[in-house]
Amino acid sequence: MLYTVVDIETTGNGYKGQKITEISIFVFDGKVVVDEFTSLVNPEQNIPPFITNLTGITNAMVRNAPKFYEIAKKVAEITENTIFVAHNVNFDYNIIQAEFKSLGFDFKRKKLCTVRLSRKIIPGLNSYSLGNICTDENIEINGRHRAKGDAEATTELFRRLIERDDNFIINSFLNPRSRQATLPPLLDKKVVDNLPETFGVYYFKNLAKEVIYVGKANNIKQRVISHFYDKKKKEQNMCIETADISYVETGSELLALLYESSEIKHIYPKYNRAQRKSGEAIGLFSYEDKKGILHLAYNRLKLVPNALTKYYNVSEVRNHLEYLCKEFELCPKYCHLQTNVTTCFHYQIKECKGICCDKESVEDYNLRVKEAIKSIGIGAENLVIKETGRTENEVGFALILDGIYKGFGYVDIDQAKQLTNPEDYQFFVQPQKDNRDIQRIIGSYLKKKENEKISV
Repeated sequence: MLYTVVDIETTGNGYKGQKITEISIFVFDGKVVVDEFTSLVNPEQNIPPFITNLTGITNAMVRNAPKFYEIAKKVAEITENTIFVAHNVNFDYNIIQAEFKSLGFDFKRKKLCTVRLSRKIIPGLNSYSLGNICTDENIEINGRHRAKGDAEATTELFRRLIERDDNFIINSFLNPRSRQATLPPLLDKKVVDNLPETFGVYYFKNLAKEVIYVGKANNIKQRVISHFYDKKKKEQNMCIETADISYVETGSELLALLYESSEIKHIYPKYNRAQRKSGEAIGLFSYEDKKGILHLAYNRLKLVPNALTKYYNVSEVRNHLEYLCKEFELCPKYCHLQTNVTTCFHYQIKECKGICCDKESVEDYNLRVKEAIKSIGIGAENLVIKETGRTENEVGFALILDGIYKGFGYVDIDQAKQLTNPEDYQFFVQPQKDNRDIQRIIGSYLKKKENEKISV
């Protein structure tokens, strides 16, 4: 069996646009190096100064170096029918694969990660970076942060790992059915093995124990593992950083969704982007004017005590009002989208029935406004949404009072029988903040369940 031990240096601009500046490949038979290829590479973009300070590779050094397409054939040939080995293998492999993809070539090789192998074969080290392992193992690196120096050191490390591999760990990593083959390099297999197959929220953590991602799952173990197979750059980047995973069981999908949303806004993990916004400045409300016409309007949240729903900014609320106007044939004048007009523009294009120019009765118009209000958020009622608990002996629930989400919680089945009003559940609730995302989650849930009796 032949291995190709690979190291690359790059422009360091993240996966997006990151280009190779140097590549070194050692062909290794498990005992000795049988071939080698090393070359600077013209990345066809500037090398940032901080990368030059780290690697010593300057723009001048690569100016006349071959571009990747000029060495691609050599890289493909020398790695063909070999096992691709690297320290944090997904980093090197994914960038090389991306370079080939840009040339229309599908680069696929079996992979081995010396970080993961080291964690198994040399357990107990404080750090598994190449520099620290080589220091612990007295392996000299002739040119740290240069492709040849790091590849040569990785080859020697790999040779020692092979010598110590009495338990056939390397073979298990190469088995495509082995979970070891897909786990992030810093993550212990036991962590994944111990994950439950239940509803809940899970946390990806880095080496510093910082939460870098929060997710929800109907099956925690299955969902976590699916991240490891995901080919998106964001997922690959996140998995490379993941060193530990923790979880909280919730008993149901709805409670998992609510808790996930709350945790994202509380922790602000770097890889959760969709729900990281937390500030809400705008509230939507309704009122009746002297003619009896119902208006939909918006203002700063602190000036709207009983908001129908809440928004992050004016643009978001206006977009929603425009949707309501179109969906329920409301008048933009009375939704405060068109001001200082006698007759709204929508009437001229026949998208308003004419409440603004006395062509429609107030009663008919208000009925549609009420339907629009009904479609917003979760309404203004008191509501307990009962869900499956974490065990057979408890009930999970989400509590809404006066249209405001108060949080979720769990109560013993026998105790639940004694609770007759939504207000009674306040004593068992885990308080949570209400926000636009929570309203959306609950509103969507209620629409799906509108034919079932879910309130008490």
